[in-house]
Amino acid sequence: MKLDSKIPNGPLAEKWTNHKFNVKLVNPANKRKYNIIVVGTGLAGASAAASLAELGYNVQAFCFQDSPRRAHSIAAQGGINAAKNYQNDGDSVYRLFYDTIKGGDYRSREGNVYRLAQVSVNIIDQCVAQGVPFAREYGGLLANRSFGGAQVSRTFYARGQTGQQLLLGAYSALSRQVANGKVKLYPRTEMMDVVTIDGKAKGIVTRNLITGAIESHSGDAVLLCTGGYGNVFFLSTNAMGSNVTAAWRAHKKGAYFSNPCYTQIHPTCIPVSGDHQSKLTLMSESLRNDGRVWVPKTIPTAEKLRKKEIAPKDIKDEDRDYYLETKYPSFGNLVPRDVASRNAKYVCDEGRGVNETGEAVFLDFRDAILRDGEDAVRGKYGNLFDMYEKITGENPYKTPMKIYPAVHYTMGGLWVDYNLMTNVPGLYALGEANFSDHGANRLGASALMQGLADGYFVIPYTLGDYLASHPNGKISVDHPEFKKCEDEVKAKVQQLLTINGNKTVDHFHKKLGKIMWNYCGMARNAAGLTKAKEMIKELKKEFWSDVKVLGTGEELNLSLEKAHRVADFLELGELMVVDALHREESCGGHFRDEHQTPEGEALRDDENFAYVAAWEFAGEGKEEVLNKEELVFENVKLTQRSYK
Repeated sequence: MKLDSKIPNGPLAEKWTNHKFNVKLVNPANKRKYNIIVVGTGLAGASAAASLAELGYNVQAFCFQDSPRRAHSIAAQGGINAAKNYQNDGDSVYRLFYDTIKGGDYRSREGNVYRLAQVSVNIIDQCVAQGVPFAREYGGLLANRSFGGAQVSRTFYARGQTGQQLLLGAYSALSRQVANGKVKLYPRTEMMDVVTIDGKAKGIVTRNLITGAIESHSGDAVLLCTGGYGNVFFLSTNAMGSNVTAAWRAHKKGAYFSNPCYTQIHPTCIPVSGDHQSKLTLMSESLRNDGRVWVPKTIPTAEKLRKKEIAPKDIKDEDRDYYLETKYPSFGNLVPRDVASRNAKYVCDEGRGVNETGEAVFLDFRDAILRDGEDAVRGKYGNLFDMYEKITGENPYKTPMKIYPAVHYTMGGLWVDYNLMTNVPGLYALGEANFSDHGANRLGASALMQGLADGYFVIPYTLGDYLASHPNGKISVDHPEFKKCEDEVKAKVQQLLTINGNKTVDHFHKKLGKIMWNYCGMARNAAGLTKAKEMIKELKKEFWSDVKVLGTGEELNLSLEKAHRVADFLELGELMVVDALHREESCGGHFRDEHQTPEGEALRDDENFAYVAAWEFAGEGKEEVLNKEELVFENVKLTQRSYK
């Protein structure tokens, strides 16, 4: 089936303006009659809940953390993009739009991406008004720095803790509405399923993570703002609690899941150090502004480094391979994430990796310190350098950082139209939970931009268009569909508790993660993906026969929480492999070994694959059904991506 994205007609620059005028409105008095459910309270969820409550809607906001302030959005370090052109360096709304389309390797929607670029300028003003302490130049103006995939400085930042500061701004707006009684907050509460009645989303079923109580909540619309699914790989930069459960349960209730194999590998992470790790730590992409990426030119020199027979400072410049600067002279160290990651893998595969495992490259600040002084570098990156030293025991002012790519972000997610509504009426997906803006590779500093754009500036308009056509009528949680859904959730809880196998939940999660990383990670091929599909099927069978979940369902039970999430990851992992196998091309972060240029770059197949793959759940044990949304490019020319 071909899907309708509902992108408005007319010139690109006028689509959103005209659409805002043409959508139906709900008058202020009637807004008080509607109840909106928001699942997730990160940047997308907190901004949406606060904005909708400010408009007059009654909002119920759910998060599994003890406070919205603990949402994974706080982990974003480097910044947020906006086309303000404060540097007067040639930026514009159109350039941000073009960079995003190109960075996503021409696999995102023009209409959505242009709207994102337009709205970006408003986000900064909103956040400054909230008191977000963006970095400023000496004269008091907001400062900018560069990120990968751009030749202009458009990234606003608050040292290395931009996500945390932006979330505190959104949290303050949310807290105001909680105090006003317009938002009812449910912390330590996890969504277990979506309830649909007559084909429309009408509520959710949740589990209280403290008491284990299974409860129902009804609403006129449900907004999923639950982030990405990078933890399917077990080791990722995501918080340990980040999961796919809300989106996956919605998928099994009819919502299409789009481009699940589009995973972003971030090039600047602290390398894996052993099997004891439960997550990886990100070093902000902003470090690539001043840090230079290099490895030794020869394998023998790299071997001496790995054996610690020589130190990095002992290697002369003529013996260093600044491979990004050499290969991509126009962008240098600021190539997009997928390009930087793939090239780091190449040099390490050649045997030129610089740590004990051979899977690391240097990110060196020697030249920046010599040029600007250590105090200047400390002023820009001090907290990031401190974090690196605490984790590794090495001082990056004295010796280069060691970095290696790791799973970071997911461009796939629930399919949504231009209004951010899934194919299930009344069910919306915002931020990283949807697929819509980043194509096959997200540009750095665009995640925060999308989350806040969706929550502050898009959903307040588009939600009203749906509600105006659906008069509110409070549905009781005693409705048979709620009871049926509650019974299904309770049955699954009991099933997990009664397996009483011999292996921990983490055992299965780690095995799944290794399969996904080895066969569906930075590089993939048909043989490996076919093998992975069978391996995941076997692992899933083993999970449901041999997992051991301790405790009961009527208490705080972390083992049970994890079991639910890993069960969903197993099913998602299988779909990711199917999606990767289906897409016979390389684009962005999705790299098929069989499809590359002579220079080793991603080789797209625009004739056969210029579409969004939206997968439809067909029932337990059945193959998912492929639906397509054809991508139409009227304003940019499809070309081979080049950063040289």
